[in-house]
Parts: sequence; structure tokens; C-alpha cells
Amino acid sequence: MPNKRAVITGLSLITPLGIGIEENWQKLLKGESGISRITIFDPSAFTSQIGGEVKNFQPDAFIDKKEARRMDRFAQFSVAAAKLAVEDAGLDLNQLEPWDVAVMIGSGIGGIATWEEQTRIFLEKGPNRVSPFFIPMLISNMASSNVSIMLGAMGANYAIVSACASGAHSIGEALRLIREGRAKVVIAGGSEAALTPLALAGFCSMKALSTRNDEPEKASRPFDARRDGFVLAEGAGVVVVEELEFAKKRGARIYAELIGYGMSCDAYHITAPDPSAKGAILCMESALKDAGLSKDDVDYINAHGTSTQLNDVTETLAIKSVFGERAYKIPISSTKSMIGHLLGAAGAVEFIVSILTIRDNIIHPTINQEEPDPQCDLDYVPNKAREAKVDVALSNSFGFGGHNATIIARRFE
Repeated sequence: MPNKRAVITGLSLITPLGIGIEENWQKLLKGESGISRITIFDPSAFTSQIGGEVKNFQPDAFIDKKEARRMDRFAQFSVAAAKLAVEDAGLDLNQLEPWDVAVMIGSGIGGIATWEEQTRIFLEKGPNRVSPFFIPMLISNMASSNVSIMLGAMGANYAIVSACASGAHSIGEALRLIREGRAKVVIAGGSEAALTPLALAGFCSMKALSTRNDEPEKASRPFDARRDGFVLAEGAGVVVVEELEFAKKRGARIYAELIGYGMSCDAYHITAPDPSAKGAILCMESALKDAGLSKDDVDYINAHGTSTQLNDVTETLAIKSVFGERAYKIPISSTKSMIGHLLGAAGAVEFIVSILTIRDNIIHPTINQEEPDPQCDLDYVPNKAREAKVDVALSNSFGFGGHNATIIARRFE
């Protein structure tokens, strides 16, 4: 059975910090926050009135205006991010047979903005006024489908829906497709645009969100003792994964090698993590085994780090259980401290940040580290970026329902 190697050749980010790799990366290194009071709609009636909005996104810069109107915002993000990633990879898809190109772009929620709009139309004007594009704009697979249509990619194509682990699972599945010889190129990642009134109301009702409305930029504070919930955000992250020999043959620039993928389920609760951390432990151990690494090989961990009471303690416990005393020597950071929680896109965005960490040997900080939590006592790179040699980076993603995914990248030599 084939066991081919997979490398990352293209990256793209669309987040509350900006559009594009370098804009995002430089702001992350400076410790800038992309969190502000919500402006997309009036949040006054909500207990949480803050979010991570993608500002200045113009879909017609990437998509024909007519086609853009037939896409929910989450699908617009995915198409834009895929175009940017393919461009960054310098990839000419005419070099490939269409069935050698796969697309794996997940979304945790899909077109909820379309759902809300069309529900209002249905209730106010009746069933005959509902858009014929309602269903194709709503369903989560359209993040992946629209990219394939744009690229003419006829290989494997499906959308993983595993809540906040969707993006990480998608990149992990890309690794499997490459290894098994089922694709030469996979466009993989996650996209989400759930910063809507109904979604915000649902998360508020769960009491999952920060209510630090008077200080939005300080609301997301993973691992800090005064954390009070995550911050809802939107955006997308997409990578181009290529089979190594194909990438070398075309002279591609290689950011890093994708070497490990682990997955598990807590089998515990619909939203809360298992306090024993068994699922997260199993997931990381599985990824290390898949990569052929020991606990001593990992130089950096990009944490799921949501800024919720339960998640941050559980993830800290899991890291200690997997890495033992070495856990205290591994720098860990949470990208969510600056961009909030992008739900189904989070894992992809954070893996891309891990790749940039390997590229530049700089670790971005976890901001808003003001009061240590005795239960979260590892090195979270507080408040200031740090230069460090990073050859192997591990990225965690854990989702509602107990879905866990861990992906590992290594410097390519």
C-alpha cells in the first residue's frame, strides 16, 4: 500500500486580524487583538456583545458578483481562502489531471446566516418567497463544493462537520489521501461565518461566551484565572497539501511536512470536555505515534485554548499526562487569545499559525495573561512573542460532542 509523504506548499488566512498570511502573522507576533464590539448587527440585547469580525472582506474581489450572491458568507470565505492558498503555492492546476486534486474544507455550522434570513422571509411572506438557493447556500458541504467548482477539481471532495475540530480533521484527512496515493494535491482547511444573531443567542444561552463587553480586546484570555468564556469569531484557513515528489518535481516552495494525525472522541458529554482528559490524551498520543515521534521531539504546541474554564484546565491536564515533566519545557500558545474562536475554521487557522512558527522560529504570545491559574501552570508564552527553534509543532482542536483532532508538522529538510 502506498505510503507517500505530504508537504505544505500554500497557506491562506482570513481572520479578524486581516486577510492574508503576512498581515495576520505580523499582528499575531505583536500581540494585537482582533476582538471588538459587534457591528454586523445590533448586539445590545445580548449578554455577550463582542466578537471577532472579518472586516473589509469584499467577496467580489475573489468571486464573480452573481456567484457570490448565491453563496453564504462561510462559502465566500472558503473560496477566497482557497484562491489565496493556491496562489501562494504557485500551483498551476493545469499540470494535473482534475481527479488528482481533492478538496477538504470543513465547517462546524455552515450557512446559518442564510438560515436566519430565509426563515424570516418564510414567516413574513410565506413559502413561495423562499429563495431557490436556500438549501445550496445553507448546507455545510458548500465550502468544499464551491472551491472544487472554482478550481475544476474532480478528486475526493467532502466536508467534515465535527464542530470546532472540523478544520483540523480536514487537514488530517488530506494527509491520509496523500499517503494512500488517492490525490497529488489537496486543498484543505475550514471556514465559518456564524457571527449571527441566532448563533450568538444560542451560545449566550449556554453561558459559553465572555461577557467582558467593556474590554473586548481583553475578553479572550486562555489559561488566565479570570477567563469567563470564549469569543465568537469568523473566518477561514486553507492549506495546499501536496505529495512530496510532485511538489519537488514542479519546484514548489515547501513550508513544512505534514507528518502526524490523531483523532478520538471523549464519549462523555455533548458540550463539556471529559475532566479526566482521556480523549485529548489519546488524540495527542495517536498523532505522535502516527508521526513516529516521541514526546521529546515536540518543540511547540498550538493549544485549542478557548478561554473557557473547563477546556483550558482539561487541555493543560492532557498535555501534562502526555509529556510528563517535559510539558513544563514546551512553549504553548493560544491563537484564540487574539482572534477569538472561529469554530469549524479554528483548527485550520491554528495549524497554519503553527507552520509559520516553524518557518520563522518565532512563537506568538498568548495575550491577556494577567493572573496565573494554579491549574493552568504551563508555559503559555505570556503576552510577548518569543524567538525559539521550532522544528516540530503540534496543534490541538477539540469540539462540542467530544470530537478531538491533533495534527503535527515538521520542518522539511
